[in-house]
Amino acid sequence: MKTLRADALRSREQIVRAAKGAFRRQGVDASLEAIAKDAGVGSATLHRHFRSRRDLVEAVFQDSTTAIAAEAGRLAAEHPPGPALFHWLQAVLAYTLANRGLATTLIPAADEHHEGFCGHDALEAAAAAPLAAAKAAGQVRADVTVAEVLSLVNAISLLADHDPGADPERLLGLAITGFAPGQCEQH
Repeated sequence: MKTLRADALRSREQIVRAAKGAFRRQGVDASLEAIAKDAGVGSATLHRHFRSRRDLVEAVFQDSTTAIAAEAGRLAAEHPPGPALFHWLQAVLAYTLANRGLATTLIPAADEHHEGFCGHDALEAAAAAPLAAAKAAGQVRADVTVAEVLSLVNAISLLADHDPGADPERLLGLAITGFAPGQCEQH
C-alpha cells in the first residue's frame, strides 16, 4: 500500500472501523454507502481507498485472519498432531461464526471472476502443516485434503448463518469424530 497523507489515513481508518461494525451487525454484504456515511466520508472516498468490496473485507479481516492462521502453529507446539488440527478447526469455526457472512467470502473462487476473500489462501496455508502431521501420525485419514477440511468448517458456518437453531460446535465434532460410536474420541 502506498503512503497516505494523514487525512487520507484517518479516512481509511474511519472506513475500516465503520465497516467492522457494519459487518458485525449485518454481515459482509452490508451497504457500502451506509458504511461510508457511518465513517463520515463520501462514497467516492470509500471507493478511492477500497476499489471493491473484496478490498474492504480484506482490510477489515486481515489482522484477525493472520492471527487465526498463526494459531495453527501455536496449537501444533502444544498438542499432538490430531488434537492440534481439531482445536485449530474449532478456532476457525469460532472465527467464522463471530464474523457474520465471513464464511461466504472464504469459499474458494470457482472462476477468475469470483471475488473471494484472499484470507482463504492464508487459512489453507495454515492448515497444510497440521493436516500433514495428523496424517503422518495416523490420526487423520490419508486421503483428506486441506480443501475438504476447510470446506466442512465453511459449510457448518454457512448453515449457522442461516439456521439459528444449528449447533455448529456439535456439527464440527461429528465431522471430526464421525458418526459411528467408539470411532474415536472428540478432542
